[in-house]
Amino acid sequence: MRYLKSRRKQKGISFNTLISIGGVTLGVMTLIVVLSVMSGFSNDLQKKILGVNAHAVVLSSDGAGIADYNGLAGKLAKEPHIKSASPFVLGQAMVSFDKAGQGVFVRGIEPSREETVTDLQKHMKEGSLDALSNTTGMPGIILGSELAGTLGVYTGDTVKLISPAAQMGPLGMIPKMREFKVVGIFDIGMYEYDANLAVISMKAAQDFFSMDNRATGVELKVDDIYKAPEIRRKLENELGGAYFVRDWIEMNHNLFSALKLEKLTMFVILTLIIIVASFNIVSTLIMIVIEKQREIAILKAMGATSKGIMAIFVIQGFIIGVAGTALGLLGSFGIGKFIQTSPLAKLPPDVYYLSHLPVVMNPRDFVVTAAAALLISLSATIYPAWQAAKVDPVEPLRYQ
Repeated sequence: MRYLKSRRKQKGISFNTLISIGGVTLGVMTLIVVLSVMSGFSNDLQKKILGVNAHAVVLSSDGAGIADYNGLAGKLAKEPHIKSASPFVLGQAMVSFDKAGQGVFVRGIEPSREETVTDLQKHMKEGSLDALSNTTGMPGIILGSELAGTLGVYTGDTVKLISPAAQMGPLGMIPKMREFKVVGIFDIGMYEYDANLAVISMKAAQDFFSMDNRATGVELKVDDIYKAPEIRRKLENELGGAYFVRDWIEMNHNLFSALKLEKLTMFVILTLIIIVASFNIVSTLIMIVIEKQREIAILKAMGATSKGIMAIFVIQGFIIGVAGTALGLLGSFGIGKFIQTSPLAKLPPDVYYLSHLPVVMNPRDFVVTAAAALLISLSATIYPAWQAAKVDPVEPLRYQ
């Protein structure tokens, strides 16, 4: 402890010790903050994807749709680990209002059953899914917030839905067009969905896309989202070749694999900061060993062993590592909390898919980072401690 202090009256920690502690603190803090942001980004992205999509979908192998979709949904809902099932229709069209227009994915749903499969109702900014059940008058449509903003429409406005599949008219083939009343606006917080998705009732979707009372597929909600691949394989074996099943992990495999790889890469790269900081520990201990050669020689002359001398400097360097790691953990926790609550952490959603910088402080990240920092700090003490243990007591004391 005395060697950690300043030589002048030994009233405070030496400047070199503070530099060493600060280097470890900065490395630990940077690593944990980056890992927390990346974990938050992955978790938030996963939550938003599952907020508007089902955990798994069953589709027909021939692409012609499913005729007995209600029977299939009822059968699937009774399967183990499946909480609910709901049929849907999916197609592409263009939404136009006044002189503005944009291509979108159109999803046809049964509102009462959709609420049991996805969290779309929770993201409704205006209106509700139940408004699509109104079968009298003009059919309703629900738009994403970014899509509504691009078109300049509000709840109550009338938009036109134009299908790319043409129909025969008096003058030849013309695009199929139908008017819909905007009965709601949802805001997922993910630009990809808020700008490119429109929701209508399943009956209206069947009529508009000429599905002849068929469904594109059946959405499933499972009790454990991480068991979705296992459930998918089991259903494919049971349903046979007439259907194929896709789970949310498979449909977003490239995205989440890239995020996982990027997090691992950032951990390796940012660990280098802690390794660089460990050189401060090495240099500090070497300077102390050179400065304290006479004291080391006296200790050895009094009977101290080489292992005992080595332990002094190993413990000294380890104390620096522990102090830096502890301060880094506290600092990263404070920065994480600040990012979670600060309005400065807003992001452009059209670029990053998210409207706010997400942070998830995973205890595992704290433990792994702390263990890595302590291991690196401990390793940095070995060479200086070994040099101290090699000091010959005769040389430093020869002229004393």
